[in-house]
Amino acid sequence: MESKNFGFGIVGAGMISHFHARAIAEIKTARLLGIYSINKIKSDQFAGKHNCEAYDTLDEMLSQPEIDIICICTPSGIHLEPVVASIKAGKHCLIEKPLEISVERCDKIIEAAQQAGVKTGVIFPSRFYEASMQLKKSIDENRFGELVLADAYVKWSRSAEYYQSGKWRGSWKYDGGGALMNQGIHSVDLLQWYMGPVESVQSVSANIRHKNIEVEDTIVSTVKFMNGALGTIECSTSVFPGALKRVEIMGTSGTAILEGDHLIQWQFEQERKEDENIRNTMQQGTISHGGGASNPADISFVGHQKQIEDFIHAIETNGTPLVDGKEGRKSVEIISAIYESARLGKMVKLTQSNI
Repeated sequence: MESKNFGFGIVGAGMISHFHARAIAEIKTARLLGIYSINKIKSDQFAGKHNCEAYDTLDEMLSQPEIDIICICTPSGIHLEPVVASIKAGKHCLIEKPLEISVERCDKIIEAAQQAGVKTGVIFPSRFYEASMQLKKSIDENRFGELVLADAYVKWSRSAEYYQSGKWRGSWKYDGGGALMNQGIHSVDLLQWYMGPVESVQSVSANIRHKNIEVEDTIVSTVKFMNGALGTIECSTSVFPGALKRVEIMGTSGTAILEGDHLIQWQFEQERKEDENIRNTMQQGTISHGGGASNPADISFVGHQKQIEDFIHAIETNGTPLVDGKEGRKSVEIISAIYESARLGKMVKLTQSNI
């Protein structure tokens, strides 16, 4: 049986929307059909570049029966409204991270999708790198023994011009937070994917370089996981020149360090035949780019492509995407607790509530 071609529409014509368009173009069963943005000039330019229709209203785009999936690429705090409108129109939704800027707004999206019987996904391309998947597989196989430490470091550089490039950047209302919610969330998602639920956090935040924004540009949090392991999260947009994001997982029987999409350390007490090959192939990584450390546009669209392919497969098989709405909610809940801890100056326990 011939595979269906899935029609895509994109809401929002900012930088990240072009990565969605490039990823869709690489997928045989996907076609980009439409773009809608409140900025008509941007949407017209986008449509010309990516050979799709620019719609004057969201409703007009959502009324097109050949569009099956909507990619939400608006600022973080403006996801809920276009997502709910898309869901009510019967469209599946792939939403740029974060799902939304609060747990309450995340829940509204998840509940709307459940009621309408459509699928949602949250864009976390880092999960789809080969090295990330290999690390997850080895944790699930208990190769690390008892998990001891899990750390995430996102030490990046962003200019004053970056925050000035959009009124939403650096605001609580539309960005939902600073370095952690916007840049560090990918690594927070990886940590909770590897380690499971977080029990508590204790945090401190600062504005060191970017003193004109509402939100933090630097934050540090200690984390206690439900499985008893401890960890740290360090995130900043203030350092020069910026480094690849780094996740370290260490247990009583093994250590793995992920830097960008490279596995720079892979060592276990009980060595397996495949370990040497993993070290040889994954130390170089599979995607060549700067990882966004000093330039937000210096990322690859390959992770987006893999995630969109996973989302299409979930629709075709009536399965669950690797990162559905409920999965995307988890990092928002953890980050919200970290921000609360920094505001209160004390440890905050997570509820890890489930819908």
